[in-house]
Amino acid sequence: MSGNNHNHIIPLSENVDENIKKLEMALGNSDDLSIRRLHVSTKNVVIIHIEGIVDEQSITENVIRPIIQLNGEAHSFKTAEDLVDKMVQIISVASIEFIFNWSELLESILAGDTVILIDDSSRSITLGTKKIQSRAITEPSTQTVIKGPKDSFTENISTNISLLRSRIQNAKLRLKLTKVGSVTKTDVAIMYIEGIADHNIVLEAMSRIKRINIDSILEANYIEEAIRDNKKTIFPHMQSSERPDTVAANLLEGKIAIIIQGTPFVLILPIYFIQLFQSPEDYYENNVFSSFLRLIRMGAFLLNMYASAIYLALITHHQGLIPTTLMVTLMAQRERVPFPVIIELLLMELAFEILREAGVRMPRAIGPAVSIVGALILGQAAVEAGFVSAAIVIIVATSAINSFTLPNTNIVNVARGLRFLLILSSAFIGFYGILLFTLCMLVHLCSLRSFGVPYFAPFAPFRKSDNKDSLVRFPVSSLFMNKSDDK
Repeated sequence: MSGNNHNHIIPLSENVDENIKKLEMALGNSDDLSIRRLHVSTKNVVIIHIEGIVDEQSITENVIRPIIQLNGEAHSFKTAEDLVDKMVQIISVASIEFIFNWSELLESILAGDTVILIDDSSRSITLGTKKIQSRAITEPSTQTVIKGPKDSFTENISTNISLLRSRIQNAKLRLKLTKVGSVTKTDVAIMYIEGIADHNIVLEAMSRIKRINIDSILEANYIEEAIRDNKKTIFPHMQSSERPDTVAANLLEGKIAIIIQGTPFVLILPIYFIQLFQSPEDYYENNVFSSFLRLIRMGAFLLNMYASAIYLALITHHQGLIPTTLMVTLMAQRERVPFPVIIELLLMELAFEILREAGVRMPRAIGPAVSIVGALILGQAAVEAGFVSAAIVIIVATSAINSFTLPNTNIVNVARGLRFLLILSSAFIGFYGILLFTLCMLVHLCSLRSFGVPYFAPFAPFRKSDNKDSLVRFPVSSLFMNKSDDK
């Protein structure tokens, strides 16, 4: 997957100075390239690493100091290979490997390892000294819960793997590491539980990741877009989560986790559409209350998409369905409004989308205040000025509020996009347009696959056993009894 596949056949020179000169040229004489020269047993020993991504203290205490102490044993080293063997014995770091070619040397240094070159030796030593600075483990920022674990993933892939290992202390938990991106060489880890996860899906996921041919991987969405089944749909084929407990629970259900260096979000696959409405807190509360909240979220999702379109259809095409008293009130509000209902509705929807985006981009201290105050002032001023009716403000605000009940940001964005399409369909032929669009959307959902798994299951195709944890949640004992027996 490297962009320089021809380099792997170039062996290292036994002349240290030649290797250093070539390395400096490859890195453009970078100022953060550290080269420490030592002289041991009449041999030149060079210690090379890149500053900032290595553990400097470990290098000083566990690498440089023991090598300097070897000078007292100079008479015991007849060849350079003897010196290399002795170094391997006295250096105390997490991992020690030998490298023999130029590509391995360059990749090791860029990955944060320390490389030792010795004159007249065909072997060079690479030491695992990587230490990338990252933020501490904090509470999740997008998937908050009142009851449940408060830790979240970080941008460090090793930390994220450890958070999952600590929760699933099972010998069948498998980890496969690879690098993706011909330029960035980003570490990507695939985790699954052997015997629970579908082996064919594991192989397919690994195959798709290895086939990715792009320059850089900077966030989880790069991987998601590259390996998803249908690249033309707006519905997410994978779930992203920053919560270790959520990922651990999905691993126990036979799912696969993809962990990417540099992002606190872990991808989960395959998924069902209904999973996007489930919150981790559903399993930390009573199942009756959790089921009620799930139904609330589903209702909020439908209101978020359909409220504006239904109002537009009633006012424009189906006035007879509105009670007379309410119709008189609505028409009285619209007396001073100069625009058609569709223009009025689209203007308010776009205004609320702009306020939502502004609240996200503004500094955290003032963002929420500005978005809330801005919405109140804008809505009131628009009504008083006669640009929109009060009913439109209520409908649009209701749609916006409902979006905040959804636990997954991906499905929120889907609802935002579909809402505008439903409004246009409703403006065209009213409820018939809404019904036609809904049927097309259901057919599309039923046609989707997430790594070969039907996306709209367990509803289509209907699976009775999986419906224990879909719209409602059965007690935990009935959900996990069979899985624990299989173990």
